[in-house]
Amino acid sequence: MLCVPLSFAVGWQFGVVHLVAVGGGWAYDLGLKGRLGSFVPYAVSFGLLPSLATLSLDPAVWAPWWGTAAGACLGVAAHLANALPDLADDRATGVHGLPQRLGATASRVVAAGCLAAGALLLAFAPPGPPGVAGLVGLAATALLLVAAFGVSWPTASRAPFALTVAAALAVVAMLIARGTVLA
Repeated sequence: MLCVPLSFAVGWQFGVVHLVAVGGGWAYDLGLKGRLGSFVPYAVSFGLLPSLATLSLDPAVWAPWWGTAAGACLGVAAHLANALPDLADDRATGVHGLPQRLGATASRVVAAGCLAAGALLLAFAPPGPPGVAGLVGLAATALLLVAAFGVSWPTASRAPFALTVAAALAVVAMLIARGTVLA
């Protein structure tokens, strides 16, 4: 209920962007979950997160393209990994979003690819060299992705999701380390 006034209290651009991001969650819950485009709300909402940080500054500025793209990659990976343990139940209840259509193996591969792409963007797209934080982030992301998606986990295991969250945190740490070049 307070989302709208509090969002606009930060600034009109922040308010609009925040409401679009929240709208992505609503769109997913209200029907996109069971559609081929189920990844779109995740890509949009996560992609807007870096700009929410920079639009809260004075003056408000948009995050660079690479921050938005890395956020979108994180969102798609989170969507796919989160759905993995529930694929059979989802299909049985008529949910046929992207992860259910791809299946477990392809969802794992695409999720890993999205996280890897996000890490690579954050390491090499901003101006300047990746630095120690970028290289450590890349290594941590790679190791966690191998553990999450290179191991044959039981179908109902939440381990790939937990490891994906850890890999996503490594990518987020890379984003924070590059924070000075976001704005």
